[in-house]
Amino acid sequence: MTKQGPDKAWLPEGNATVPILQDKDHTAPSVFIPEALLREARRQKGLPTDTVPEVCVLDPDGDIVRRLTKTGVAKRDPNWACYHTDLYRHTQGGTELGFIGCAVGASFAVLLAEQLFASGCRFLISMTSAGQLATLRPPPYFVLIDRALRDEGTSYHYLPATEFAHADRGLIDLMEGAFAHVGQPVERGGTWTTDAPFRETEAAVAAMRQRGLLAVEMEAAALYAFAESRRRDVLCFAHVTNQMAQVHGDFEKGEADGTTDALAVIATAARVWRTRAV
Repeated sequence: MTKQGPDKAWLPEGNATVPILQDKDHTAPSVFIPEALLREARRQKGLPTDTVPEVCVLDPDGDIVRRLTKTGVAKRDPNWACYHTDLYRHTQGGTELGFIGCAVGASFAVLLAEQLFASGCRFLISMTSAGQLATLRPPPYFVLIDRALRDEGTSYHYLPATEFAHADRGLIDLMEGAFAHVGQPVERGGTWTTDAPFRETEAAVAAMRQRGLLAVEMEAAALYAFAESRRRDVLCFAHVTNQMAQVHGDFEKGEADGTTDALAVIATAARVWRTRAV
């Protein structure tokens, strides 16, 4: 027997066969918190307590960070206490940004989001590459993600089970019309977040297209669930760069590995956010 949960999510009766949905109290505080992890990392590494920029960026592909460091315009932050990553500072469009590269996947993205907000971040942008589902135009182009289907594990630790995790409506509406000057188009719509990119079967892809989803990626659902649960400002973009390697010459991002246009989108989002944050 199944039952229909919120947001049209179909769940086994009593959730008896879905361990990830069991023993969850989404309002309870966590025993293990990012502040404690960072405290011990600073102690072990001999680092001072420092803050990150107000606006930070997750760059799962790492192309943006590699480009900024190669051209010498981004500098590694020596006081970033994370055990797993380096943070780079760069000013774009008048706003200092903190960049972390290669933050691939839902769980890793949220692990870093927790630590960034515990370190002074107030607005987090994720700029991930994504596979095309809806044929809007030939890649590359961007999608401002307003909802993400929760086909991953991390989001269920932050919010009760639903089909989608949603971006903050006010934040999405704030961005309306802001990207007209960007070199590549910026669409708005839903994506499919999956933990298993090499299990994107023909049937699964067809089902996601039938739902009207525009692209497939690996982080947005978890980041939006985290954002809603923690009341944080998070905005996710999908840089649609490929057709899941179904055509020759796939995964081309554009000028400078897509970083020119991606940075324009990021800088615009940061500027617009600051009008709300003031």
